[in-house]
Amino acid sequence: MNERLQPVNVAAIGTELAIAWNDGRESFLPLQKLRESCPCAACCGEPDALGRVVTPEVRHTTASFELRGWQPVGGYALQLTWGDGHSTGLYSFTYLRRLADG
Repeated sequence: MNERLQPVNVAAIGTELAIAWNDGRESFLPLQKLRESCPCAACCGEPDALGRVVTPEVRHTTASFELRGWQPVGGYALQLTWGDGHSTGLYSFTYLRRLADG
């Protein structure tokens, strides 16, 4: 049986989010990449009634890339809070790992 991917330690270090995973690997994610990859509907868009994805125009400021904090959501994601007040993105653990590996 495979153990579900979970962070064992999360820390903001300079301009990166460092994550130590329960499989022994470590990820270092640049904060700007994380913010620009926010998976929420306000950043990525969402389908309209006909299934077409309407993509919003997202503008960032310097504060957009300042990580103010994070909290776990269930056993599957981190919710990040940014300096511009944005905090609706739920970054699943598998999504974070893919961002780090890609």
